Amino acid sequence: MSKKLHETGWVAQRGTILLEVLVSVLILALGVLSIVGLQAAAIRNTTEAKLRSDASFIANRTISRMWGDPDALASFQENNADLPAADGLPSGKRTVAVNGRRVTVTVTWQVPGGELSNVQMVAHIN
Repeated sequence: MSKKLHETGWVAQRGTILLEVLVSVLILALGVLSIVGLQAAAIRNTTEAKLRSDASFIANRTISRMWGDPDALASFQENNADLPAADGLPSGKRTVAVNGRRVTVTVTWQVPGGELSNVQMVAHIN
């Protein structure tokens, strides 16, 4: 009788609660790591969107200056001119190409360890 109770009682169940707790902790850890990964991706995407917005603003500002002085479009021509640090683009450069009344403004930047990105705007100045 004691042998039968020993095989089907508490002794046979020994360690299963610990195993269940370990599996639960593993699942929780995977969930937390997934959330941390999503947060990192969200921060990276937000940073990229802000830099792209800043570059668009710089290109638009350059075109606005050209609209203010349409007779001197050739004087705005630049090739990989460094942008001031105040513009907030890491390794930012601006290229302005003038072809008659058509102007193309390209703003490029590169975050450390990232790939080269750019924004290009084309306008017809009358």
